[in-house]
Amino acid sequence: MSAAEAGEICLRVFGRTDVGQVREHNEDNFLVGNLSTGGRSLMEADREQRVGARGTALGVCDGMGGAAAGEVASQLAVDIIYEKLSEGAPPKDHDELARRLVHAVEEAGVRIFNEARADRTRRGMGTTATVAALMDERLFVAQVGDSRAYVLREGKLVQISRDQSLVNQLIEAGQLTEEEAETFEHNNIILQALGTAESVQVDLTYVDLREGDTLMLCSDGLSGMIRADEIREVLCSHADPLAACKELTDRANSAGGHDNITVIVAKFDKGLPKLKSDDVLAYQKYALPDVGSDDFARTEPLSADDVETGPISDEAMRESRRLRVAHTMVGVANPLAEAMEVPASGRTPGAASLRPGGYSADDEPVQIPTTGLPPAAVGFMVLGAMIVVAVAGFLLLR
Repeated sequence: MSAAEAGEICLRVFGRTDVGQVREHNEDNFLVGNLSTGGRSLMEADREQRVGARGTALGVCDGMGGAAAGEVASQLAVDIIYEKLSEGAPPKDHDELARRLVHAVEEAGVRIFNEARADRTRRGMGTTATVAALMDERLFVAQVGDSRAYVLREGKLVQISRDQSLVNQLIEAGQLTEEEAETFEHNNIILQALGTAESVQVDLTYVDLREGDTLMLCSDGLSGMIRADEIREVLCSHADPLAACKELTDRANSAGGHDNITVIVAKFDKGLPKLKSDDVLAYQKYALPDVGSDDFARTEPLSADDVETGPISDEAMRESRRLRVAHTMVGVANPLAEAMEVPASGRTPGAASLRPGGYSADDEPVQIPTTGLPPAAVGFMVLGAMIVVAVAGFLLLR
């Protein structure tokens, strides 16, 4: 009998979200759900969970699209994902849990998209989603956007998710170094988000947890404000997840608090296998086996070829430490129609421009001045003018 079957895997968990020092509204939401008991509380009695047959789900969603719309998108995401993971019988194996997780994230994206399409005041809303689920030692992470998942093991902090962002694509393509990324002007641009299109490409990864591991999920309001070494220091020095969450949000606020800050910390103390010398802690893709049309297969993240990039200018490096405070989506909208205005709320999806902020969902398409004449008529006028100039030149040169 495995640890999961015996109900022995135990975790201590807490989550916290903070508006930060700049924003007026908090567009982040998070999920801490015991799928076996149906509990989503963070009351003291619920901060220690035993992983049952249905498993446990943890997630961070960072909304965008304006104060009301961003908050709606992230709240819909956590509610829908929890709802879908709670349906039906307990998953039979890892593949079924992984498929359910991907399907839940995809379903959240579809429903947010339809909600935005039905309500003009919410057009353009979207949210990132970094969601972890486990029913035994294997932890799955479904990723859309640039919120993050980390695991701390024996003092080493490793990011087990992959940012779906322009700056990460440039780093992986060798066009930007880690040091340059900190001052890169466009580090707010993400490649996709739930709700900005009818479908999303979910990046599915996994890690086999070991006794003593600490899992942390966070929005970029945390990871963009404090460095990984500082995060590691806090997680190592605080055994209580509540204290760790408070310290991390306080430090992000002290560093400027440019965005909403959300963090979940879970510590796995009992029921997991002991660490072995050949255990791997890294970003690892999970490949689901081929499935029928009624099932959901694994999808791939956007490749570097999906984003047009060019040389990095000196102007893009002009700030000493620019940290992402808002997001812009690329590749899902007409830049002439949607990328011209920068709303006060800052972070909106859908713009293909590399300008921070994005566009207003109510903006009209850009009108390019023209003569109003048909293209053929304009062509004949230009040709006639060229003939007149040629004749005049010939007469003058005689």
